[in-house]
Amino acid sequence: MRKTSNLRPWAVWSTAALTALTISLSPIGTYAAHAATVEVKGTTGAVQTASTPARNTSIPAVPDSSKQSALPNVLVIGTGGTIAGQSEDATSFQNYKAGTLPIGEMVDALPDKQKIADVSTLQFGNSGSGSYSMADLYDLSQTVDKALALYDSVVVTTGTDTMEEIAYFLDMTVQSDKPVVITGSMRPWTVIGSDAQANLYNAIKLAGSGRTTSFGTVLMLNDTIQLARGVSKTNDYRTDTFETPMLGAVGYIDEENIRIYRAPARALKPEGTAKPVFDLSKITKADLAKVEIAISYQEAGGGAIEGFVSNGAQGIVTSGTGAGGISRAMGQARTKAIEEGVIFVTTTRTGSGSVYGGGNGIIAGDNLSPQQARVLLMLGLSFSDDFDTIKKWFETYGTPEV
Repeated sequence: MRKTSNLRPWAVWSTAALTALTISLSPIGTYAAHAATVEVKGTTGAVQTASTPARNTSIPAVPDSSKQSALPNVLVIGTGGTIAGQSEDATSFQNYKAGTLPIGEMVDALPDKQKIADVSTLQFGNSGSGSYSMADLYDLSQTVDKALALYDSVVVTTGTDTMEEIAYFLDMTVQSDKPVVITGSMRPWTVIGSDAQANLYNAIKLAGSGRTTSFGTVLMLNDTIQLARGVSKTNDYRTDTFETPMLGAVGYIDEENIRIYRAPARALKPEGTAKPVFDLSKITKADLAKVEIAISYQEAGGGAIEGFVSNGAQGIVTSGTGAGGISRAMGQARTKAIEEGVIFVTTTRTGSGSVYGGGNGIIAGDNLSPQQARVLLMLGLSFSDDFDTIKKWFETYGTPEV
């Protein structure tokens, strides 16, 4: 018999009751006690300890009733974040604990979902987005690919702080052409006026529609559809925080209307021919390269680059001024690091604009943000140590021109 959910949007639970429910219903309840918490600007989020908890990667079977249904089968994979946040009270927009509510209960609370899809859930984890390691993202990507072998599409819920990095990692590694939609919220589930319920509902609607087949990973927040590549969080509080500088959104959702106005280059190629080269089944988590970001500023020293190199960085992304410029001291440190075999990617800290050129040991990052350039460089170095090969990947996957 199906369990009736007693979770309602904007309901505020006691800490004791919520803890009990999380431990009893959530697959990650057994390790919840191993996470510490930290409060920043009134927002409390889980912090990974030295002992990283195991992630739940077991894909639930598609229910028999869903197999017989004409509706699309959508799996929602929950990883936590503000969307799963428990607020101090119904008007505490900033005082909340992220990554608290179980994804199964959240989906059960959504009204009218039976009109758009047959929905199943998987609780991969329940933490703030910044608490996940790159090894965790390796597991998440593999889990998404395994799920797409069974389901028509997948929705991933995450925190918004590093959503653009998580989304781009999935975009560059998930091998299936089926839709992958990532969503979250800027307000916790349990406050009045939360964007959490609408974002989750619309993400399921978009995934089930199949409209983004072969698009790679897309974001769906605030009724707006963005490609993973190039998207950026631009504000720490506003619900319209995600934008794609220079290029803009690809579409919008207005109730039953899903409008797609542009498509990525990979969607224009025959199905199955535009898969990214970064097939994680061919490497292990131990193969993931160490890549860091160094920011330039007035009279910036070279110590950050030197420190990263001494700490084992195989690649470094520079976030430069203007069109990617770095200080004299940083330039000297970069030259020395290149002699030691470190590969650099140059980007701009301006928030938009393209970086061209490159040189010995240096790859131009085009209009990738420093954080997304880091993801691509990390994947490149994880699959090859050849500079020209990695440079070519930046010129193709990193610069997907039509």
